[in-house]
Amino acid sequence: MMLRAVLFDFDGTLADSKEAFLSAYNQLAGRHHFQKMTLASFDSLKSRSMKERCAALGISFYKIPFLVGELSKLYQNSLKSIPLMEGVREMLQELSDTGYTLAILSSNEEKNIRSFLNMHGLDCFSTVMCSKKLFAKDRLMHRYLRRSQLTADQVVYIGDEERDILASRKCGIRVMWAAWGFDGIENVRRAGPDFIADRPADVLRIVRELS
Repeated sequence: MMLRAVLFDFDGTLADSKEAFLSAYNQLAGRHHFQKMTLASFDSLKSRSMKERCAALGISFYKIPFLVGELSKLYQNSLKSIPLMEGVREMLQELSDTGYTLAILSSNEEKNIRSFLNMHGLDCFSTVMCSKKLFAKDRLMHRYLRRSQLTADQVVYIGDEERDILASRKCGIRVMWAAWGFDGIENVRRAGPDFIADRPADVLRIVRELS
């Protein structure tokens, strides 16, 4: 079946939001007495699972769903300073010019993503779908397929975290790991992506091969 749509995660895949996330997280940590993070400690946690990260930071794993909304509000304050990942604009332009439908499926808030796209002059996405549930991205994927009247083998998902890969697996969607993002290779190797893109230009090459 011909590839028709390329689906993207947002944070860490398209948006270089590490510093914005850290700033928001550290404000949250101050309020709730969690362990704060530096860029170095953030990177040191990349190879750990989500539960292991929570344990290291003194956060109950089961409290995460209740903290997401508060974190998102703090994140909004940094939106204007978040850059695109290097090479992403050119990648998106070529995919769009080639005729692929592009969409974002994310656990960030839709208003955050649309504000970011407007600030960076990106109008190539036909759809932005979001869920506040960190571990429910497979439901977003199923919903996207139904709305778009596509089958799983007509799309590929590109994300930077283990949970992106696991969600894609649940839906039977081929998944590409963006190695420039938040998670380390240790987590990703366990999850087993179909493809690994070391830089945005690799996305173009792999998409061409799939087509």
